[in-house]
Amino acid sequence: MEKFKIPVIPQTTNKCVRFPNNIIADVETAIRGKECTFTAFVIEAVRVALKNLEEADSG
Repeated sequence: MEKFKIPVIPQTTNKCVRFPNNIIADVETAIRGKECTFTAFVIEAVRVALKNLEEADSG
């Protein structure tokens, strides 16, 4: 399984997504003091989740 790492800010397209307040707070705590935006963190989390699903389906 691939290890999650906080990414550098990627180029993005604007998308509106609602998050529970506690998830927002947890992400903001995780990225505090790092060169990472909320959006970049979420994109990396989704990328890793998709890769994990692909690996689970092929295994």
